Amino acid sequence: MLSKIVEETLRDYPGAPVDAQVFKDEIASARSHTLELIRRHLTEFGEYFPAETCVQGYYPLTDNVEWTTSFWTGQLWLAWEMSGDEPFRALAERHVRSFGLRIAGRSDTNTHDLGFLYTLSCVASWRLTGNRDARAFALLAAEVLLERFHHKAQIIQAWGDLRDPEQAGRMIIDCNMNLPLLYWATEQTGDRRFADAAQAHVRQAAKYLIREDASTFHTYYMDIDTGAPRYGNTQQGYADDSCWSRGQAWGIYGFLLSFIYTGDRQMVALSKRLANYFLNRLPEDAVCHWDLALVGTDALRDSSSAAIAVCGLLELVKHLPVTDPDRERYQQWAMRIMSSLNKHYLAGKNEATNGLLKHSVYHLASNKGVDECCSWGDYFYVEALMRFSQSWKLYW
Repeated sequence: MLSKIVEETLRDYPGAPVDAQVFKDEIASARSHTLELIRRHLTEFGEYFPAETCVQGYYPLTDNVEWTTSFWTGQLWLAWEMSGDEPFRALAERHVRSFGLRIAGRSDTNTHDLGFLYTLSCVASWRLTGNRDARAFALLAAEVLLERFHHKAQIIQAWGDLRDPEQAGRMIIDCNMNLPLLYWATEQTGDRRFADAAQAHVRQAAKYLIREDASTFHTYYMDIDTGAPRYGNTQQGYADDSCWSRGQAWGIYGFLLSFIYTGDRQMVALSKRLANYFLNRLPEDAVCHWDLALVGTDALRDSSSAAIAVCGLLELVKHLPVTDPDRERYQQWAMRIMSSLNKHYLAGKNEATNGLLKHSVYHLASNKGVDECCSWGDYFYVEALMRFSQSWKLYW
């Protein structure tokens, strides 16, 4: 049973509606500019991957390690779809081989983020090009992800050794975005184990990660031996009882991804409620602070959360009936946020950075990726550009 949550009324965006033609021209310009930047990064990064975030404006380059490498591969697939330029596809396909080696060797795979890693690299490759090796790599990754499912707790553990008492039973809001790999694996194989685990996890996420007021915990702990709920807290947010902006954005988008595969319209209702909470706490320029509890302060913004939310809002609009009174308001908010990102957060042509979307916050407490570009912010900004500028079939 889903937790009862309070439904907030969505406020209108203050000011006049976005002019559709002006916005269309703005998107076309931003798309052209962004493709040029990605072409430059393609040469600059070579066979390496950007690290999670920039350091003083520039991404350190790494091998295929950590949870974020596929966000660069995902940008390459999007850039190829937008432009048809073969160098984007060629490098993305070389990345697929790298992800194959990574999963075969079980290198840095002790994470639920296998969903991010293999959806945006190998599932995307299979969907776009029919690469059967990519399909096999993604199915192997789904098997490894399934190992992280705790049957008593009915959740997929986020990080670390499955019996580590510090990590055991931890689920986080981010994991909703990793579930499509499991649903896809069931579609491909007919094996219900994958989708059943995904559905069990999203039910627990709905029940325990969402608070009464439609804000979200970043983290919730379950007892893996009894299945009992323990407590919620934050790893990333301002406080245990605040609302980490990126987590709320993952929720807006992630519950919808489960709806796409299951048809459970409760997921759409949850996405709406989380969206209302998020949108009702935006500052004047419509780009959120790094924690939604900090609205009205001079706290840093997190552009990556804004980009994720734009993608989630555009997906939400697709699944609402035309009679829904909030449908047009979600569309307007998505346009307002995107316009602000285009004008004030997108890196300029001659700017001292090799990222795309400036002013994100990865982890403030450890001073990691603070007021920098980050790899997921760059990816979701490009996905939002794709969604606004042409018809797009999700990699998710």
